[in-house]
Amino acid sequence: MDRLNQLTRELLDANREAFDQYIENTKKEGYEVDFYGEVKPFTDRIRAMAEEWKNLSLPWVAANQPKYIHVNQINDTFDNLQFIAVFAFQPDTKEKRFTEMVKSIDYVLSTMLERLHS
Repeated sequence: MDRLNQLTRELLDANREAFDQYIENTKKEGYEVDFYGEVKPFTDRIRAMAEEWKNLSLPWVAANQPKYIHVNQINDTFDNLQFIAVFAFQPDTKEKRFTEMVKSIDYVLSTMLERLHS
């Protein structure tokens, strides 16, 4: 469970990083995205972590049935992580939708951490 704990923390950090990127850079007037310098490395890093996290989370959830965490939330969080990794760099991203997605990811990952430690 050490690896699941570590990945969950790293994904929480990456989620905040995506949000900060969007608010502090992407939304600024005249922002020019560098696909190969920024977007691709970030999305590749998120995808690798999220895939490993999902592969560890699904059996853990099935075995432990933690309160407030369900298999569909793991799958949704995995998908949402892929979306925010890209949306964080797109100036036309709708702020409300993006923010809600970030909050949803944060909730699931934070709840996972709590359940891993209880």
